[in-house]
Amino acid sequence: MAANKFSHTDKQGKAKMVDVGQKPDSKRIAIAKGSIFLAKETIKLIKDNKMKKGDVLAVARIAGIQAAKQTSNLIPLCHPLLLNNIEVDCELLHNQVNITSKVECAGKTGVEMEALTAVSITLLTVYDMCKAVDKKMRIGEIELCHKSKQFV
Repeated sequence: MAANKFSHTDKQGKAKMVDVGQKPDSKRIAIAKGSIFLAKETIKLIKDNKMKKGDVLAVARIAGIQAAKQTSNLIPLCHPLLLNNIEVDCELLHNQVNITSKVECAGKTGVEMEALTAVSITLLTVYDMCKAVDKKMRIGEIELCHKSKQFV
């Protein structure tokens, strides 16, 4: 299929999943990042593991990994993928938590949405675990930082 004909819509303009069956497998990597901004007092509670819901960053990291694996169930036109590696890292700073995810697979389509979903759900989990003590949290700056493919 020519690149200019690659589309998520049919001839009538209706949404459809792209057929990637004829594409060769390649090693796919995507890295995404995002941040949540919190009060300094909330950061201290997270750092000292004093949040009532438990270890915020550990729970958020697991949520992000689970989210990457569920991306095709959440986003209608995403293909289900066999993911080889999912990494979710949380960096606690003085007024924010930075999240970075790295997702890898060997397949016919990229893993950008899986990396972005991992970051988004990790951030939402931090928000959920801290909402009782911080009413001014702000999630922002979610972006795809890197994507690559290498034919295997």
